[in-house]
Amino acid sequence: MTVLRVGRVPETFSATATYFDGSLAVPASITLKIDEDAKALVGLSSTGAEVHWPLTDIREVPDQAGSDQMVLQLAHDPVQRLILQDHAIAPRLPNRRKRPKVTKRGPLIGWAMAAVASVALIIFVLVPTMANQLARFIPPEGERALGEVTLNQIRTALDQTGLNPVPVCDNPEGLAALSKMEIRLQNALPERHALTVSVLDHEMINAFALPGNYIVFFQGLIDKAQTPEEVAAVFAHEIGHVVSRDPTRHALRSAGSLGVLGLLFGDFAGGAAVLLLAERLIEAQYSQEAEAEADVFAHAALIEAQIAPSALATMFERFSALGGDTSPFVAHFLSHPSLGDRIQSARDATPSDFEAVPLLTAQEWHALQNICD
Repeated sequence: MTVLRVGRVPETFSATATYFDGSLAVPASITLKIDEDAKALVGLSSTGAEVHWPLTDIREVPDQAGSDQMVLQLAHDPVQRLILQDHAIAPRLPNRRKRPKVTKRGPLIGWAMAAVASVALIIFVLVPTMANQLARFIPPEGERALGEVTLNQIRTALDQTGLNPVPVCDNPEGLAALSKMEIRLQNALPERHALTVSVLDHEMINAFALPGNYIVFFQGLIDKAQTPEEVAAVFAHEIGHVVSRDPTRHALRSAGSLGVLGLLFGDFAGGAAVLLLAERLIEAQYSQEAEAEADVFAHAALIEAQIAPSALATMFERFSALGGDTSPFVAHFLSHPSLGDRIQSARDATPSDFEAVPLLTAQEWHALQNICD
């Protein structure tokens, strides 16, 4: 590359620069001067290429590695380049820092829309399909590890300081009452499932299932329930999700979607993705089909356990009365337009002559309500 340093001549401008014509990767030497009549930078390169650049159309290419060179281009031609070793011409270029106008917006918009459509296809079609397939091959120990890690992430994410994870309630009498409820429901199932049931000391009105047979309640939900049967109805519903492995599919789907978004927006460390995944699992929005299947499962389990399925309807009505902004749990159930049908289905599932057997004694129910004390 042959480059001559531009000299600063007070009255006229003349310099030798390096020229790239945009079609060949070979640089050419060119002597430049300013045509005062045409108000243009003109010159003839060593390859015979003629340059005639209007001064008002010349732009300086920004973000160069070194400040010793000036790289110029035409506003309407992004491939040609002139490289000068001095900035003597800078005062003669009135628009050198002006951003070029965007031309051919149609193709750009088309490519942008195609890119958005591609990302949507990945997130809403390919990721869910792959998650459903992958969930079949994850071994139980892998699911349990995923559930355990996710629960710890959720406990940390719910703490506003980030220093003290939300504690797991461990009042012995309350745990005994919760275990009695679980045994009653487990005995009503066709086969037992090795559940890990926890209550988090948090005011959120919520309950959800995690991969690996984890079921999590919040103290806020137990506080709002008025009978142990209402808690058991939620319990049975979440067991239905566990049996169908909905949490594993949802976790894989969320992680895949957040991974794609992380690549797009630069979250390579994954910190934001972890927090978003925890939030997505707390506010799990299963499909209408998955919710209906979990309801049907709960109805059958509750009847077999001699608990009225209408407790599920009562729970729906009680928490929906709190309003959709009260908690993710309420918003979760209200997000499905057929909530009224689900309430009616729970009532219809209770036989008219059904005789429920009390689930907990008054003392045990009081202990469950104070499980976090």
